[in-house]
Amino acid sequence: MDDRREKLSLFGRMRRFLKVNILAGLLFLAPIVATFLILKITIGWIDQILLIIPPRFRPENFLPFPVPGLGLILLVLLLIFSGVFVRNYLGRKLVLLWEKVIEQIPIVNKIYTAVKQLIDTIARGTSRDFKRVVLIEYPKENIYALAYVTGVAVGELQEKTKRKMINVYVPTTPNPTSGFYLMVPEDETIPLDMSVEESFKLLMSGGILTPVKKGEQERA
Repeated sequence: MDDRREKLSLFGRMRRFLKVNILAGLLFLAPIVATFLILKITIGWIDQILLIIPPRFRPENFLPFPVPGLGLILLVLLLIFSGVFVRNYLGRKLVLLWEKVIEQIPIVNKIYTAVKQLIDTIARGTSRDFKRVVLIEYPKENIYALAYVTGVAVGELQEKTKRKMINVYVPTTPNPTSGFYLMVPEDETIPLDMSVEESFKLLMSGGILTPVKKGEQERA
């Protein structure tokens, strides 16, 4: 009986040992492998840019072996060239002409505008226009939405109400550059500790990337 208990105890310790260490190894290696695979796929996809070069001028005709990442170098050079071009007088005029043409094309104009606004928000940091992040009950009671405080209601907008009102912007997902302007009573908002940048990640990921407080992260 004692031998059987000893074997069961040994088996339990072995099982716990395997479980703990396999899980630890998985948590350590999985992000590394996933990052490597994502980078490999991304670089491979970007390298397809080389296909725009005529076949006889492609790098593989002059190099003894393929070099991954040449597409990325070409992309960076293309971005630099494009940036220099659109910043001069002629480039700005051509961009305005291009956007006028795009505006006349149904569906395409909506996609173009949404993507442009999203990239502009991320690249230029237009999120600085938002002062803080709050929760409001919207679109109905007991359903909450993230909102950005943009200012305090003044003038006639404030005089016509009985309570202190604030201006908020309620963004949509996954494109937070589109949304709704609302005026809400300040005492009905719930202030949040997360930064505007963290809330943008939350919105664009549809709730997948949820900010964690420092204290909670340390306890975890």
